Amino acid sequence: MRNDDTLMHVRGTSQFVDDIPVPGCLHAVLFTSPVAKGRIRSLDISKAVTAPGVAAVYTHKDVPGLNQVGHVFKDQPLLAVDAVEYIGQPIALVIADTRRNAKKALALIKADIEKLEPMLDPRAAAAAGQLHGKKRVQVHGDPDAAFAKCKHIFEGRLASGAQEHFYFETQRALAVPGEHDTIKVYASAQSPGAFHHHLAEVLGIPMHKVELDIRRLGGGFGGKESTAVWIVAPAMAAFLLKRPVKLLLERNEDIATTGKRHAYEYDYKLGLDAEGNILAYDITLYQHAGACADISTAVLGRSFLHVCGSYRIPNSRVTGLSCRTNIPPNNAFRGFGVPQGTFAIEAAITRAAGVLGVKPEELKRRNLLRDGDKLPYGVVLSDVNAARCWETLEEKAGIKVRRAAVEAYNKAHTDKKRGLAVVPVCFGISFAQTALNQASSLVHIYMDGSVAVSTGAVEMGQGVNAKLRIVAARTLGVPLERVRVETTNTSRIPNASPTSASTGADLNGMATKYACERLRARLIAFAAGALKAEPAAVEIKDGEVLISGKPAGFGWNKLAKDAQWARVDLGEHAFYATPNLHYDMEKEQGRPFAYYAYGASLTEVLLDAVRGTYTIEAVDIVQDVGESLSPAIDRGQIEGAVIQGMGWATMEQLRYAPDGRVLTGVSAYKVPDIKFLPAHFDVTLLKDSTNPYAVCNSKAVGEPPFVHGIGAYLALADALSAARADRDLPSLPITPEKAFMYLHGGGK
Repeated sequence: MRNDDTLMHVRGTSQFVDDIPVPGCLHAVLFTSPVAKGRIRSLDISKAVTAPGVAAVYTHKDVPGLNQVGHVFKDQPLLAVDAVEYIGQPIALVIADTRRNAKKALALIKADIEKLEPMLDPRAAAAAGQLHGKKRVQVHGDPDAAFAKCKHIFEGRLASGAQEHFYFETQRALAVPGEHDTIKVYASAQSPGAFHHHLAEVLGIPMHKVELDIRRLGGGFGGKESTAVWIVAPAMAAFLLKRPVKLLLERNEDIATTGKRHAYEYDYKLGLDAEGNILAYDITLYQHAGACADISTAVLGRSFLHVCGSYRIPNSRVTGLSCRTNIPPNNAFRGFGVPQGTFAIEAAITRAAGVLGVKPEELKRRNLLRDGDKLPYGVVLSDVNAARCWETLEEKAGIKVRRAAVEAYNKAHTDKKRGLAVVPVCFGISFAQTALNQASSLVHIYMDGSVAVSTGAVEMGQGVNAKLRIVAARTLGVPLERVRVETTNTSRIPNASPTSASTGADLNGMATKYACERLRARLIAFAAGALKAEPAAVEIKDGEVLISGKPAGFGWNKLAKDAQWARVDLGEHAFYATPNLHYDMEKEQGRPFAYYAYGASLTEVLLDAVRGTYTIEAVDIVQDVGESLSPAIDRGQIEGAVIQGMGWATMEQLRYAPDGRVLTGVSAYKVPDIKFLPAHFDVTLLKDSTNPYAVCNSKAVGEPPFVHGIGAYLALADALSAARADRDLPSLPITPEKAFMYLHGGGK
């Protein structure tokens, strides 16, 4: 089973936003703030307005509707008014006949900005009370009393870094005005419903006059979920000028001005009894959010709910702070805060094991979640596959044998060291914001038997369209080639939730299944009447009508045609809302997730203890995907997520200047390539797992495997400790430079 677009991708015929031909299209570029924090004294656009090829220059005064694109809070103006909060914040919009002329005109804009002292440290921001939203605190059990009973207590600080999305297709949109003040926008966006709303608000027109159409994305990873600036800005220009306008970011512009995976800092305290059972855990999360809230509070919420990882922790205190700092607003990224929340407990257990002189995997196995355990927010678990994944990994990869081999190697070598880490995964599946757990599907059967499916899901390379085709074909009983998935379009499917949080196939697939079940029932009733058979005896399979399991000489194409002429409705809209979800933010209790995806992985590395360089030697993964809709797609998603996670844990490092500028450009940002991948990379899908809470008993797979990437960090920490055991764990990522400094006495 291949992604629907595979052949077009390799031939270069897939159409993305920049490939759409529009005669007379104008080009937009943004004039942005050169300072991280300041007051705008004056702005002179007069010379830019008269520059060659320039059609218009717009400021906040020209916004026809609401000058706001804040995703959670109304704290992010489309174009700055009298203050700027980060380098790269849009101040003016230049539109010209060519992008080159628009860029030239930028140099003619003069802004007098009074520089103010920026806030760039999340801990300092927290101390100063500069937060997005409220401080969140959750207490489970009695952690203070439990710590008093602990035999061993470990305290420390940790830090995890930012990560650039580095999608192939940078931020871009094309807006085409229509009659009666309508507008159609083609965009590379993950949130059709939210961006549709932003467009209408800024343009000052009702949503039925705005059409947002999304065919596919050249990657997203969360970076196109919440920040609407690059979609709304060209739409505003097109609306005002009554001409098509396109805006796209060059790669370095994209890196310098867009949000990243949130960097976090942590203070933790972990308590164990004499046998190594976790009794208490206290963790404070300092989220480096950026200047505007964007979607940071929601990301923090997911971190907040996953701080216990895959472990049984009877007493805990979690404090979460979304710290307002003067860098570009950070946003969603694959995993949506779960990797950051899980990283802290994994690192804390690893450090505890090192001090106690025991193997980390022994502590982890002892404390794995099991049926009947209660999570900090009140959910009592059932159908827990954590131990099954671990045992399958032991059977497949031989954890104990591999650990013994690592120890033997390290005793025999001084210049090179091996490291090993086992990471269990427990990942809650659903949007933490209950209202987003909904989806619609519109299914049409045409007279020739072909089928069209429209949903709010966005295809960004993850294969959601392929899964929707499978669901529709399987439910209707027709060959796969009879089904096509249409573009994601707000005129067909309004108010769609984002395609993120690993819910794309779950929500939209279930809605599609419901629609197809109704159509199938309608057609079976018609076929039963036409063939004078009992409806219970009729079924549709592989494009044929069967009666009591035998062909009735009535094919799918004829069935569709005859049903149409008999005035049977061949279109169906269905809606799905995940049941039994609720969460009380005041009490920090509820059932925020429909189910949990489990997994376990073993990562092994080889470290050059002289140079600090290393290779990832082997990765073995067992992942619980329920009853897979497409094992090939699921394996691809697992592999891609793990590789991206390893990049975050090892080589992907962003640098900021003291004034808040992003220093890292495309030439200095390294993502994993084929040479970085382990020679041994084995993925096992857990057998005999089912899931009544998702479509066709499947389980989400896009995000949970990312957490396995933390194994690269922990395995490197293991190897570094084998070379030098007198130091605390370094911050994530462990780059070769950082490993070298760790080994030879430099700072963290």
